[in-house]
Amino acid sequence: MNVLQEIVARKHREVALARERVPTAALEGRLAVAPAPRDFFAALAAPGPIRLIAEFKRKSPSAGEIRPGSTVEDVVRGYAAAGASCLSVLTDAVGFGGSLVDLESARVAVPLPVLRKEFVIDDYQVVEARAHGADAVLLIAECLDDCRLRSLYRRIIDMGMTPLVELHDETNLARVLDLGATLVGVNNRDLSTMTTDLDHVLRLRDRVPAECVLVAESGIRTRADVERLEAAGIGAMLVGESLLKSRDPGAAAAALLGR
Repeated sequence: MNVLQEIVARKHREVALARERVPTAALEGRLAVAPAPRDFFAALAAPGPIRLIAEFKRKSPSAGEIRPGSTVEDVVRGYAAAGASCLSVLTDAVGFGGSLVDLESARVAVPLPVLRKEFVIDDYQVVEARAHGADAVLLIAECLDDCRLRSLYRRIIDMGMTPLVELHDETNLARVLDLGATLVGVNNRDLSTMTTDLDHVLRLRDRVPAECVLVAESGIRTRADVERLEAAGIGAMLVGESLLKSRDPGAAAAALLGR
C-alpha cells in the first residue's frame, strides 16, 4: 500500500474504536450544545485579495515535530491578528499529533471559522466534527469512492458546515465538480509520494468554474508564491508548515498576505 492507502486503513480502525468508546447516538446527543456553525465559505468567497486559511498542526510525517511547546491559542491568535480568514486544525493523532481538543481550543480562541482537517472516511467523523465545533470538514477525493464522497458531502452540508473537497490527481476533478462542490482544494503535494509542486494548482486553474472558490494547498512559502497564485485568479490558500516553522507564525502569515 502507498502512504495514503495505509492512512485510510488506519482510519477505519480508529473510527471503529471511537464508536466503541462513544456510540453514535451519544455523540449526536452533543450536537444540541455545539456552537452554531460559522460560515467558512463566505469568509473565503468575499471579494478582495487571496484569502488565507492558516493551519495549526503539531507535527507532520515529512517535518517531524513542529513548534514543540507552542499552544494552539497563541498560534491562532497570531493568525487572526495577521488577517487570516479561516483556520485549519489537524486532528489526526498518529501522523500529525492532533486532536479534537486542538480544534475546540482554536475555535474558542478566535472568531474565525475552523476547518477540521482529517482523513474523513465515515459519517461518524462528520458528526464528531460538528459536535466539537467545526465549521467545515475536509474531504479528500483520493480517499473516497463516488458513493461515499457524495454521501459525506451531503452530510456535511446538512449539518450546516462547509465541505472543502480536495484532490491531487487531476482525474478526480470531474468527480469533485459533479458533486456541485463550490469550495475546491488542489493539493500540490502528492500524498502517495509526498512530493510537492506549486505549479500543479496553476495547471488546473482553468478547469475549475469561476463560481467555485479554488484553494491552493501545500508548497506555499513566500510572498512571491502568493503573488503567482493571485495572478492566476486563485481565491484562497491553505498554509501551515511554512508558517509554523517560522520564528513568529503570525508575522509570517502577515508577510504572506503582504501586510
